[in-house]
Amino acid sequence: MKLTLTQRLSLVFSVLLLTCSGASAWLQIRANDMREKEVVQVLSRDLAAHIANTTSLTDANGLRPDAVRRLFGQLMGVNPSVEVYLLDNEGRIEGDDAPPGHVKRDHVDLTPVRRFLAGDPLPILGDDPRSVDARKVFSVAPLRLPGQPPVGYIYVVLLGEAHDRLAARVDVGTVLRTTLWSMALVALLGLVAGLFAFSVITRPLRRLTDAMRRFDANGEPDTQPPLPHAPPGRRGDDMIVLETAFEQMADRIGDQWRALAHQDQQRRELIANISHDLRTPLTSLHGYLETLSLKAASLDDTERRRYLSIALAQSAKVGRLAQALFELARLESGGVQPAPEDFSLVDLVQDVLQKFELAAKARDIALCAHIPARVPNVSADLGMIERVLTNLLDNALRHTPAHGTVEITLEQRDGQVAVTVADTGSGIPPERRDGLFERPQRPLTGGGSYSSGGLGLLIVHRMLLLHGSRIRLLDRAGQGAVFEFALSMAGAPPAARRSG
Repeated sequence: MKLTLTQRLSLVFSVLLLTCSGASAWLQIRANDMREKEVVQVLSRDLAAHIANTTSLTDANGLRPDAVRRLFGQLMGVNPSVEVYLLDNEGRIEGDDAPPGHVKRDHVDLTPVRRFLAGDPLPILGDDPRSVDARKVFSVAPLRLPGQPPVGYIYVVLLGEAHDRLAARVDVGTVLRTTLWSMALVALLGLVAGLFAFSVITRPLRRLTDAMRRFDANGEPDTQPPLPHAPPGRRGDDMIVLETAFEQMADRIGDQWRALAHQDQQRRELIANISHDLRTPLTSLHGYLETLSLKAASLDDTERRRYLSIALAQSAKVGRLAQALFELARLESGGVQPAPEDFSLVDLVQDVLQKFELAAKARDIALCAHIPARVPNVSADLGMIERVLTNLLDNALRHTPAHGTVEITLEQRDGQVAVTVADTGSGIPPERRDGLFERPQRPLTGGGSYSSGGLGLLIVHRMLLLHGSRIRLLDRAGQGAVFEFALSMAGAPPAARRSG
């Protein structure tokens, strides 16, 4: 049978309570019995001495057992609970008036007798001649002949057989019932109080357990069950500390799960978009190659060269997509780390502009660079920054209409050099800006519309993150898409390197 923590605690507490109640009752009965014996022994301490002084239990021949029997009969009439014995100096019983067969010992240990006569604290228990192993309170006094040392002892058992029989009947009756009822009442009250205390103490734990059972890391934040919160003024309570720790853990797990779900969604979108991007050039490539294969005999040289040119262009497009995918995978897996070096960003910008000069002239697009007189060197990975500028310029040229302009601006700011790439295209619609640097998006249909940079902007975003910088999309009136990032100047302090 499986029990909850509260049930186990209650069960253990009940067993301990009953055990303690039983032990307490036994100790109480034991203490009352010892107190009764002490009172009786103190009151009757001089009884044996009084008997020895007022009764002739010895003669010239020594002890008189017959006198003991007569004395016993007289005392029984006055106090039926006492029993009188005559002992010699060795503790042997020389005289008594017990019924035949009632005396179970022929010898009494004299050690308690000597303690009694020496005045040790009471109660002192001595041997009961009518029992094999029982010990009872007693009174004792030495017996002396005139002018001689003691010849024996008068030994009086204060609580004899008659007392035991009466006490047994009373114990079985009123006293025992009273004790048992008292013990049961105390145990019941203690049990109720203990169960209530356990319920109050474990209430936060039950609340926490319920919250843990209802917790769903995959659930939406608005639909999650409320988590326990620590009441004011109880922040140091162990259970409250546990609740707070669980609340923090649940928040972290929920955030991590939603981040994983978001990343998974981005991965799915990436695969879908890449599949879409690959389908068109592959279909075109396959179509033209199939045409060349089927109509090789009927095509003239001009048509054959045109088909081959288109097939090669589509093949190059597929190759660029595959290369971009491979590069993005390496960046996301951590397989690529920047190798910073100091270089002139002005020279790099001029080299990249020259690379796109012919393509810009072919589309009648002006390439402009706004560079201050003195631009300090920057510290970064030269190859990565060249790729960043290449991707940004390539995107700008592809989405800028004829007679448009693409501008690159350098500006020194607080230990960094800011780079801005702007074009005069139609810009990026607001609905496409969310996640622009996190996932590729399919191109918008219609003339002149601007789509996200796809894999190119993803690669730019990842490379700049490795440099402690970020790519930003700015809003500028009269211009299309404006991207900006910053690089740390050579020799700049670490704080400035991370502020981009």
